[in-house]
Amino acid sequence: MKFSLRIEQSLPSTQTVAVAEARAGAPEGTAILARQQTAGRGRGERAWSSPMGNLSLSLVLRPQAPMRDSPQWALRAAVALAETLLPYAPELRLKWPNDVMLGNAKLAGILAEAEADAEGGIAHLVLGIGANLAHAPELPGRATACLPPPHPAPEDVAEALLGAIAMWHAAPFAAVREAWLARGPSLGAPLTLRDGRKGLFAGMAENGNLLLDVAGRTQAIFAGELD
Repeated sequence: MKFSLRIEQSLPSTQTVAVAEARAGAPEGTAILARQQTAGRGRGERAWSSPMGNLSLSLVLRPQAPMRDSPQWALRAAVALAETLLPYAPELRLKWPNDVMLGNAKLAGILAEAEADAEGGIAHLVLGIGANLAHAPELPGRATACLPPPHPAPEDVAEALLGAIAMWHAAPFAAVREAWLARGPSLGAPLTLRDGRKGLFAGMAENGNLLLDVAGRTQAIFAGELD
């Protein structure tokens, strides 16, 4: 697949614009970068601060897949994002389902919004990607980090990232899973979900679900958020 990148000086939210364009029939590969967002948003409608120098990018995908597989595309994008940023911070890690971490601090996140077609497939999937390249804005309840200097230009990161996403978009999910696990938590690491569930990291299922060892029994987590 090929991406067509449009660069805007300022937008309220690249995600809001991309979702509207996807609903209006924008082709797969449409990508929108804003040098600044004034009303960026993350998961759960949380505000996402996007000052100049950070990455604010949304893109439209139309994978031929059932809606139940839609979370896999955020995992693909997370692997691509970590791969793109590794030259600037080789110690980056991945946090299920869609965060890139520098130490214990959030450096980047991905917001995936999918809508179904009449047959239960994915009509479109919009991925919003925010990364703290130069600034680490405050995020309530979370430590944040940015890349060490010299900071790359958002436009350069976007071009490299879109190339990586195109590659991982075509890869079998087994390869994505393997790449994610190489940057994910260590097996047996204690994890806590925001709803209070706790367990030990037991890997990732073949469909992308988080696997938790809870009192010796493995549980598959389809959706949730880790503390």
